[in-house]
Amino acid sequence: MSTTRRTMLAAGAGLLAAPAVQAQGEWPNKPVRIIVPWPPGGSTDVLVRLYAELLQPILGQPFVIENRPGAGGNIGIDATAKATPDGYTLGIASVGHLVINNYLYSRLPYDPAKDLMPVGIAWDLPNVVVVSSQHNPSRSLADFIAWCRAKRGGFTYGSPGVGTTGHLTGALFASRINVEGTHVPFRGAAQIIPAMLSGDLDSALDNLASYVPVIQEGRMRALAVTSATRWPTMRDVPTMAEAGMANFVVSSWQGFVFPAGTPRAAIERLNGALRRVVADQAVKDRFIRIGAEAVWSTPEEMVARAQAERPMWQEAVRVSGARLE
Repeated sequence: MSTTRRTMLAAGAGLLAAPAVQAQGEWPNKPVRIIVPWPPGGSTDVLVRLYAELLQPILGQPFVIENRPGAGGNIGIDATAKATPDGYTLGIASVGHLVINNYLYSRLPYDPAKDLMPVGIAWDLPNVVVVSSQHNPSRSLADFIAWCRAKRGGFTYGSPGVGTTGHLTGALFASRINVEGTHVPFRGAAQIIPAMLSGDLDSALDNLASYVPVIQEGRMRALAVTSATRWPTMRDVPTMAEAGMANFVVSSWQGFVFPAGTPRAAIERLNGALRRVVADQAVKDRFIRIGAEAVWSTPEEMVARAQAERPMWQEAVRVSGARLE
């Protein structure tokens, strides 16, 4: 188990330890499986495991993690969609699964609008524009834009892979500043960061959570965050709008989903439990420190957000030129 996961779970253990109130036959009356469509140890896996720890004392049953990575997360989401809709298989879906992949893939094995039942948004992961402190002189977003325009052939930016929010945010940024941006896909931030620190890669516009340590150490410089407001632990870093780029609010948000047909009672009870988790200030503070924001929404608000963001992500996929089979 990674140090990050141990620390997060230790922070979650003991919080919200109120006794469960559970009537005979009320959901859940046996363990609930959570399918995580990414490998163990990543930010999604760690955050889901924290939620699982916090939900157990509220609902009185264990929440067991099953990692089903592959195909940009589509394998795990498809497994969730095709599971028995009895309330005992739950999935975690990103904005990629619910919106982006519709435009990115020529064909999906599931229909997010028909095969998944939203429970609620669980967290927001804003992106951050970062450069190497040693290899890039930019101290503001305006500096970086000027640097990109002056650099022959444009700038390079890394992401965790084709079609990720890091990739598409970079493509949107390059389009907005009218400079050629060359996307360099990696397996994740663990590979992007060394490439930037060595000077082989110019920048990243990736999930803030992955870069908090190197920013705090001073090895990377954060030029702007893509959230609507400044990040609480980085008050000196402006938003994109404050840095001069309006209408550039981007977040890699994720939420829990059941297979379509799951009883409404299970959805409502889980949604209420999620609300209790997020109401705990210790939980919210822990998320903020690692670069994520714990949030709560109704199922309807989750659907509305996905629909509202469709035009932005469709445009991002278009300007990126990405297409996957």
